[in-house]
Amino acid sequence: MTLTTRYTDVSDLSPLLDMNNRAIPAVNLLDESELLDLVSMAHAAVVVVDDESPDEPLGLVVTLAAGNDYDSENYRWFDERGGDFLYVDRIVVAEGMRGRGLGQILYERVFAEAELAGLTEVTCEVNLDPPNPGSLAFHDRLGFVQLGEQVTKGGSVKVALLSAPVFPASDLPDPS
Repeated sequence: MTLTTRYTDVSDLSPLLDMNNRAIPAVNLLDESELLDLVSMAHAAVVVVDDESPDEPLGLVVTLAAGNDYDSENYRWFDERGGDFLYVDRIVVAEGMRGRGLGQILYERVFAEAELAGLTEVTCEVNLDPPNPGSLAFHDRLGFVQLGEQVTKGGSVKVALLSAPVFPASDLPDPS
């Protein structure tokens, strides 16, 4: 299996919607219109694919730069803080493909996109409650540090707000 990344296209939306909604509570539920809106406003919406089946997304990352009119409590926290960041709104990997390095491949692309845009940091959030210890450990190994915490979604979710400096994607730490 040879894995590469490419930008999303409209034919990806149905399988990506299914992939996203199977990843709840790590990400929020979306409908088709919400996913289309998110991908449309993204700095980069990228999928990872097997070169032998390039039309079948195996994972997705959606990023947004500062200054968007995006109604996300976590994005707004970073935007109000200021800076030239690339925010990872969501990263999802298909069931059965987790633990195979797809997250690493997607983050290499995120850091490459940030570097290309001249941005200085990559930001994201990871659930603390409900807990997502695997994601916290993964981001820690990639060099992310916690800048803060916030309670969102009417008090039902608590997140860690994370940041990592942009450096060449080839220098991204191996999270394994």
